Amino acid sequence: MHKIKLIFYYLFICHLPHSRLLSFLSRIRLWYVSKVLKIMPYTVASKFENNIYLSNAKNIKIGHSCRINENVFIQAAHIGNYVLIAPNTAILSTTHNHSNIEIPIVNQGDTDSSPPIIGDNVWIGRNVIIMPGITIGESSIVGAGAVVTKDVEPFSIVGGVPAKLIKYRK
Repeated sequence: MHKIKLIFYYLFICHLPHSRLLSFLSRIRLWYVSKVLKIMPYTVASKFENNIYLSNAKNIKIGHSCRINENVFIQAAHIGNYVLIAPNTAILSTTHNHSNIEIPIVNQGDTDSSPPIIGDNVWIGRNVIIMPGITIGESSIVGAGAVVTKDVEPFSIVGGVPAKLIKYRK
């Protein structure tokens, strides 16, 4: 039954136009992911835009009052409350094994799943990549285009490739 729900999501729900066109379309997507897929609570303060990839949606938990923009890729993650995720962000939970130079990387399989943890009140900028197992502390900001390869302390602003501390918000 879960696969049928995901098929319906990927065929219809995720392709509804952006809410800039019609605001109720985000609510339809939000209703579906909260009531059918059960990955987040339904709150009117939340937004869930078009073309959001949810993998199999089994290892995704999203808090209340989150705004997730279009073209976001989420393999698996635990996302807190009041989180903003800008367009084209990728949140990864696995990568490819590559330790054996005698075997092509494509034949070495994937690493074990390690969902990132994103704390409450985090703002993730456009085109950010968050690598598996990363924790982004509460009230942090990840600048546009950053590649997050190490944990981010709470109340930090990070940016760059790889992401480095720019300053603290306190």
